[in-house]
Amino acid sequence: MKKTTITIIILLLLIATEILKVYFIMPFPGSQKNDTVNIAYFIHNSIWSIRIFLVAILIYPLFQQIRKGKLWEKIVLYILIAFYAVIVYAFNFKFLADKIFEQPKEKSFAKTEHYSFGSNKLIIGVTLNGESKAYPIEIIGYHHQIKDTLGHQPIMVTYCTVCRTGRVYSPFINGKYETFRLVGMDHFNAMFEDATTKSWWQQATGIAIAGKLKGTALKEIPSAQMSLNDWTFLHPNTLVLEPDHNFKDEYDSLKGFDEGTVKSKLEKRDSASWKNKSWVVGVVIDNKAKAYDWNVLQQKKFIQDSVGKTNLLLTIDSTGRSFFMLNRSVDGKILHFHDNAATKYFTDDETHSLWNANGSCFEGSLKGKELATIQAYQEFWHSWKNFHPDTETNK
Repeated sequence: MKKTTITIIILLLLIATEILKVYFIMPFPGSQKNDTVNIAYFIHNSIWSIRIFLVAILIYPLFQQIRKGKLWEKIVLYILIAFYAVIVYAFNFKFLADKIFEQPKEKSFAKTEHYSFGSNKLIIGVTLNGESKAYPIEIIGYHHQIKDTLGHQPIMVTYCTVCRTGRVYSPFINGKYETFRLVGMDHFNAMFEDATTKSWWQQATGIAIAGKLKGTALKEIPSAQMSLNDWTFLHPNTLVLEPDHNFKDEYDSLKGFDEGTVKSKLEKRDSASWKNKSWVVGVVIDNKAKAYDWNVLQQKKFIQDSVGKTNLLLTIDSTGRSFFMLNRSVDGKILHFHDNAATKYFTDDETHSLWNANGSCFEGSLKGKELATIQAYQEFWHSWKNFHPDTETNK
């Protein structure tokens, strides 16, 4: 084989390695559909060894060709070297996830009466030790994670707009506080890398899927998705994350995400049912997963069901923005509900008491009772079925 051919092949391998290092963990065409995370992790962690090995065997034939090669061979090699330099810069400084989606430079919170970003925005709300905060999705959706402290405890608020998944985690691993960076995505779900072991963690599950800590799970902190108005009603002393003025254009690019009308095909809702980008509400109880069609919920206003031994009531508020997954057992009795046609409330068949969509009874013999909330999530159907392949549905 001619030295020119060998030199070109090695240069192409160098270029391919730099591209594949990022290709497998970013949403390029075809990159997210196969189980390639282990290949991606190997390349990511072996990149310097691969570079050194290929450059070592490249130096001699490259030097010979530059000295003695024909003019056209030299031109081809110079072009490939220049292209390699461009690829190295682009795929190591421009296309990396944490370079595209930066962390906030200024982080501040406001009381709802002074909040300027919009009172009807969808938020991820968290309460710890009597303290509540709300994180607007159109803000955390860009940053993918917000590091914060709530109730004197560090928390990690995460969101993946391509999966429409909001999760809150405790950033402690084996009792040690850990920091994470956005490293890319796997099966269209955001993926974080911890600073200590460089393991990769799925945003939707909190499970390490590659690296030394593979199989380890972060502790999830209960959270809720709803409109800021509804969250404020339930938590009047809440603080709300303010937008960072350094990222105004980035936040603007997510306008309409709450409603599913955002321009991006990766984030725009499919209004039909059970399509990849259809909205569902998912719940996992006793290791059993079930998904509920958002369209059915909007039409019926509530869904009664049982998952395992738990009796559920899934409701939606009158604005169609906030949902509540509730346990319809009170004092050991299972309640059955119907929509009160004369009001926007719900009535239980057993006592005829009136209930809000959030599970609080305000009139009747059960006045003052609260239905316990159950952790549930609104997300895209493609995400829920991918991370819960055995899920049932309410089809």
